[in-house]
Amino acid sequence: MSARAVTMTALLAVSLTAHAGRNCETTPPTAANVQRALELAERTARTLDASGAQVVALARAGQNLGEWGLRWSHLGWAYREGQGSQARWRVVHKLNQCGSARADLYRQGLGEFFMDDLYRYEAAYAVPTSAVQAALLPLLASNARVDQLHEPAYSMVAYPWSQTYQQSNQWAIETLALAREPAAGNRQRAQAWLQFQGYEPTTLRISPMKRLGARMTAAHIAFDDHPDAKRYSSRIETVTVDSVFAWLERSGLAGPVQVLR
Repeated sequence: MSARAVTMTALLAVSLTAHAGRNCETTPPTAANVQRALELAERTARTLDASGAQVVALARAGQNLGEWGLRWSHLGWAYREGQGSQARWRVVHKLNQCGSARADLYRQGLGEFFMDDLYRYEAAYAVPTSAVQAALLPLLASNARVDQLHEPAYSMVAYPWSQTYQQSNQWAIETLALAREPAAGNRQRAQAWLQFQGYEPTTLRISPMKRLGARMTAAHIAFDDHPDAKRYSSRIETVTVDSVFAWLERSGLAGPVQVLR
């Protein structure tokens, strides 16, 4: 097993110690929020079962990103584990550690995945083509392979074409590249494949003052991996769930996004 083996976590420990690009929060989840998360997980499981898929790109709305015109905050790969009545859905995704610029991979159930004090109790998913699912499924199930392109150094706004940092959505699509192109055995080659396949990141307009404030107050936000010309003109490119969903459909790698409320 790799030295960066996938972390197994307890149900509530995840929501208190690891987050997708958010600062630490010490407020424990309320009973009402736990219930809503589990109900969303149940609806998601029923829907995914009915879809006939073995692997889907699954998103949640953990933060209000309306300022940037974005709907979804965090992406993971959900896959069906087991057969028949014993089958269950598992999610592999990347989370950064509270108050730090480090991140790990997590393998969770749907209940755990949605147990993160969501901004909206909604989910979105896209079903990849049969060929993409067949390539992803064995990789996602393998601890030794799923972290091959994982970089622990984390920035929520990591530049898509740099290897300095890696954020959660970036890990997801680089891992897709590895599954589809075995020659993409490192991050540079995976990113080259994504560019060849037409992936286009989201451009955020972030002023110098906002960048300075974020860098001084949040360990999980860095801008030094972005090209100077883009950074100094306040154009911050990064991998967002919305851009991934749009690209998956546009490229023919997956169907249209489906929303669960």
